[in-house]
Amino acid sequence: MSSGSSIPGARPVGRDHLMASPVEVAPALLGLVLAVGGRAGRIVEVEAYLGVEDPASHAHRGPTARNATMFGTAGLLYVYFVYGMHWCANVVTGPEGEGGAVLVRALSPMAGLDEMRTARPRARRDRDLCNGPAKLAQALGIDGTHNGVDVCDPDSPVRLLDDGGRPTVEPVSGPRIGISRAVDAPWRWYLPDDPHVSKGLPTR
Repeated sequence: MSSGSSIPGARPVGRDHLMASPVEVAPALLGLVLAVGGRAGRIVEVEAYLGVEDPASHAHRGPTARNATMFGTAGLLYVYFVYGMHWCANVVTGPEGEGGAVLVRALSPMAGLDEMRTARPRARRDRDLCNGPAKLAQALGIDGTHNGVDVCDPDSPVRLLDDGGRPTVEPVSGPRIGISRAVDAPWRWYLPDDPHVSKGLPTR
């Protein structure tokens, strides 16, 4: 699917916008759209994870079979399994070999809500469909088969889109959630008062 699905005016984000450090790219992802088929949501919360210098990052110990995608080209989707039951999605950023990525923590649902509700039958309210990294992956149908796909490719099964929508409030930054190392780094950004921001459940 080469269009922005049911999001009017949406276009794939250019790879050049993802070539900087995760700390620079992460807040710039707020307001963009993550789409899988007819399901889509606007990004309202993110966390930055650097490469080998970040002890909280999966890339900290260098490339492995699990984290190899993190060391690839900016725009790849790094999908990992956590607690033996949940998938989480990250957008790779920076130069190839750096190991940087941005965890997408929460979305505001925009399209395909009926499919999201089917995928997340335990969500009592629509605001609970994508208010956490594992929840949004389940709602959009993201799993391990999507690890390594290129979100900048208009024909990719998972696409990062820009429909011109931008946050109307300044993002808030603070410590990342659910980690035990580098806990003071203020590399989580979210839109204040957005009802879809996550509840701080652990992810790593």
